[in-house]
Amino acid sequence: MDVLLLVLGFMCMILGVFGSFLPVLPGPGISWVGLALLYFTNAVPVNYWILGITLLITVILSVLDYVIPAKGTKRFGGSSYGIWGTNIGLIVGILAPVPFGFIIGPFVGALIGELIYDFKDHSRALRAATGSFIGFLASSFMKFVVCVMYLGLFVWIVWNYKSELF
Repeated sequence: MDVLLLVLGFMCMILGVFGSFLPVLPGPGISWVGLALLYFTNAVPVNYWILGITLLITVILSVLDYVIPAKGTKRFGGSSYGIWGTNIGLIVGILAPVPFGFIIGPFVGALIGELIYDFKDHSRALRAATGSFIGFLASSFMKFVVCVMYLGLFVWIVWNYKSELF
């Protein structure tokens, strides 16, 4: 049973790292579940401090994930159309067979969204798309860093309890 929980936890950690860039997967939340699964094993004693602090970080980061791109778009003069365009562009960019589509897609999506909002003001649409893109990159980078830190914590805990786990 411990090995199954360990494998599931590790799979959640890896999925969480990928989810830090994919908008359909809550990367930090999945990584936190992987960390929590580790504590359900009989070999690792529960550390409520680690679980509580990492849960708090996950919740704060989940809120910031929605706030940062919106603030970036608004700061550069954009609208909600740009935010929606960023998210749609990211999904299309991931699915399209284009190199670096996950980077190009959000920018193009935000630009198209802003042009739908106001077709005549191209410079404002470009500024807003840039702001949305910068916000997306900042948010994704923060999520990626946290997910990698959770993965490192997971590996460290497994290493400390390897004799009990295996």
